[in-house]
Amino acid sequence: MKHSQTVKILFGIIIIISISCSSQDENNNSQIKLPPGFRISIYAENIPNARSIELSESGVLFVSTRTAGNVYALLDNNNDFKVDEVITIASGLDMPNGVALKDGDLYVAEVSRVIKFPQIEKNLRNNPSFIVVRDDFPTARSHGWKFIKFGPDGKLYIPVGAPCNICLSEDQRFASIMRMNPDGSDLEIFAHGVRNTVGFDWHPITNELWFTDNGRDMLGDDIPPDELNHAPVKGLHFGYPFLHGKNILDPEFGSQADTSLYTKPAQELGPHVAALGMEFYTGQMFPEEYRNQIFIAEHGSWNRSKKIGYRVSLVRLKGNNAFSYEPFAEGWLIGETVSGRPVDIEQMPDGSLLVSDDFANVIYRITYQQ
Repeated sequence: MKHSQTVKILFGIIIIISISCSSQDENNNSQIKLPPGFRISIYAENIPNARSIELSESGVLFVSTRTAGNVYALLDNNNDFKVDEVITIASGLDMPNGVALKDGDLYVAEVSRVIKFPQIEKNLRNNPSFIVVRDDFPTARSHGWKFIKFGPDGKLYIPVGAPCNICLSEDQRFASIMRMNPDGSDLEIFAHGVRNTVGFDWHPITNELWFTDNGRDMLGDDIPPDELNHAPVKGLHFGYPFLHGKNILDPEFGSQADTSLYTKPAQELGPHVAALGMEFYTGQMFPEEYRNQIFIAEHGSWNRSKKIGYRVSLVRLKGNNAFSYEPFAEGWLIGETVSGRPVDIEQMPDGSLLVSDDFANVIYRITYQQ
């Protein structure tokens, strides 16, 4: 074989390998199934216990943890949609599950307090200090981790989960969603009867609150469902601990129920799927049919004889009515083998979606190209 032919063959092999590697990276892992045209890739890796995510206007991604006790800042310095710098801005915190940004300040929710890192992006590499915004939330650790987010009204919404699997507490703050001003004042209960929400968002047109809620355990594999709920006004009660889903009375507390008083789920989700973060899609990258629809991260069951969840699902709406609930990204569960557990979802300015995974310790990026 001539030297020139050998060079051409080797060059061709290199191109094939390069294309193969690029395709594998773009799709992250071949087992993740998405609708036609969608791709998933790794945006950041080696992010221990990556939980809630919040993207700043300048592109810094703040990532909370639950078990690790850390808060990270992730930077894509060369704008190639791959994180190339990870800064630990706080450590040793008490289940810092929630992160939220307002006016340049980073708010972090621990079990019993909310803290604030003023002008965080100016101090990322300077061992930033925090101030305590409020420190009188309950100290119960069962469902004590908190997802937080600022609403269209400028208030910080903070859930307080039930301190148990199933119970009725005299402290009205338990099993609720609360809200307060950014300085911690005027704390009030916005919604009652919410067992444990770890994700919520506001409809981009109506500015009304929607949230996921984890159903109680120990009633069997297939009941009760997790829930997607709609709270257009303050003061609604969503049933816990008396009513689960649309019509399942609790065996212990159901006899006390007046179901006419409770707001039923907008959509019943899978039983024990552990629906966590959710996001209304408002971007331009995905097809029009996804606009103003809800993506939900399902962390996956721990108490079923056969696992369920471990995926990103999609709930489609017409107005305020949910009319379909379907898998969008799945494959982190093969048989009973788990390779990932989606936690939270965040939209990027280009319309792609980021998804955190506290099992694989990564952040994925989902894109669309026709």
